[in-house]
Amino acid sequence: MKAADLIPHVSTIPTLRRYGKVKQVIGLMIESQGPESSIGEMCYIYVQSSSKRKKVQIKAEVVGFREGIVVLMPFTHVHDIAPGSIVEATGRPLEIKVGDALIGKIVDPLGEPIDDSPLPYGMKTVTTEKEPPNPLTRPPINEVMEVGVRAIDSMLTVGKGQRIGIFAGSGVGKSTLLGMVARNTEADINVIALIGERGREVREFIERDLGPEGAKKSIIVAATSDQPALMRIKGAFTATAIAEFFRDKGLNVMLMMDSVTRVAMAQREIGLAIGEPPATKGYTPSVFGLLPKLLERTGTNQFGSITAFYTVLVDGDDLNEPISDTVRGILDGHIVLDRAIANRGQYPAINVLKSVSRLMNHLAEKPHLLASGKIRHLMSTYEEAEDLINIGAYKKGSSKEIDDAIKVIPKIKEFLKQSYDEKVEYNMSVKQLVNLSEKGEW
Repeated sequence: MKAADLIPHVSTIPTLRRYGKVKQVIGLMIESQGPESSIGEMCYIYVQSSSKRKKVQIKAEVVGFREGIVVLMPFTHVHDIAPGSIVEATGRPLEIKVGDALIGKIVDPLGEPIDDSPLPYGMKTVTTEKEPPNPLTRPPINEVMEVGVRAIDSMLTVGKGQRIGIFAGSGVGKSTLLGMVARNTEADINVIALIGERGREVREFIERDLGPEGAKKSIIVAATSDQPALMRIKGAFTATAIAEFFRDKGLNVMLMMDSVTRVAMAQREIGLAIGEPPATKGYTPSVFGLLPKLLERTGTNQFGSITAFYTVLVDGDDLNEPISDTVRGILDGHIVLDRAIANRGQYPAINVLKSVSRLMNHLAEKPHLLASGKIRHLMSTYEEAEDLINIGAYKKGSSKEIDDAIKVIPKIKEFLKQSYDEKVEYNMSVKQLVNLSEKGEW
């Protein structure tokens, strides 16, 4: 390397190190006298490890200031931090290493492989905090993204670069549906963020739901529920930064995040700890500032696309609770998983009438849209008359529309079913839908 080539690198070497000292630890927060730093900056806290019997450094992030005191939150637990521990400012935010060699690996929110294997060489350094693309540089979404799930491809068609929310209570099949999409999608690469999951569920998702076929083209970012709130938030931002890296290479990326609700809960923990007032149902104002900042980073740009599926835990199956309502307003559509549908053995348990893809009218061809509209109408007609039908109060011949709905509804329910290991091509899904609407058979 020539001397002239070294100049840009030499100019980035810090010439002045800034230090401070831990003053006190209160709950999740570390208060330090100095160093001079800014919000979002990463710092190192040097402590004497009681278990390893040596000096170690703990990564922490500046999250606020209070009367001249720097407020930090650690990426790990705070067992060995004591008053007087040295705090060093790095002058930069959290950075991770990304590259093609990361495909097939499982990493933590700091970008480190969780199996303790070393990171491959030749990786590029990127920051986890970025601004969303300029709205004027986002190309319109005009291509279909095949996901291989018949109910979605036919009734809720998704485009390349679209952002969809999967809304469901616990145990209704969110992870199974994500696994189906990851295995069956035509995307070039999957980036999967498992945020706030139980420890046992990470391996179960990889081996059972994702499978070898999905894992070989996926990068998984895992932040389990036992990790600090900051790590759970960084898991979401790290996964998004990895997806952005591959989008900027011109690829069509599938980003899946399970779940955005746990990201919001982690931000609420941090907000309450630094003294933010609780607002709607205990969520702090910073939560509602964080969500659009995170969700708007996906979508299209001038190079490639990130198609994103975000799961939202619906508390008590209430679709109007604050996080659900906010996320639904930001995204380009929503898929509702219904417990009543799951209870009768229909999987994936998608409630088509409560779900919508805001871009389907721009993506699907006319015969497809007409067939979809007819099936929706039949389902709606049957749902309105279902109580009368079940108690025997409906008399056949009273309404031709209801008679038609009763005749075809078993076929519709069968059409919307799909086993988790079955893949249905997009064109086949559309063909079957058109046949179902025209002939009552598929």
